Amino acid sequence: QVQLGESGGGLVQAGGSLRLSCVASGPTFSRYGMGWFRRFPGKEREFVAAISWTGSSIYYSDSVKGRFTISRDNAKNTVYLQMNSLKPDDTAAYYCAAGSSSANIRTGYVEVWGQGTLVTVSS
Repeated sequence: QVQLGESGGGLVQAGGSLRLSCVASGPTFSRYGMGWFRRFPGKEREFVAAISWTGSSIYYSDSVKGRFTISRDNAKNTVYLQMNSLKPDDTAAYYCAAGSSSANIRTGYVEVWGQGTLVTVSS
């Protein structure tokens, strides 16, 4: 089973950009669908984006579509979340996730979670 570690969170002004990275340990990374979730204070984690192991199947939540881009580099065991046009409402802890497929991740079937990285967007 892979282990996941996120980085790239921080403080940014509204309208700015951040790129989150998630590095996976283990030789089977390329067989996993990967995704990102976020958790607002006091709320459940919500789906943000998911990508299949080939990169051919990608899903986004409506709230980030057109602003966020998920991608992966299987040679580097890394999945990315490029976040543009950030809003204060995007302030949350962001979690990397691995599952059997991007479709399953979109519906919340996650096998492995990362520890999370905090994104704060100031107005």
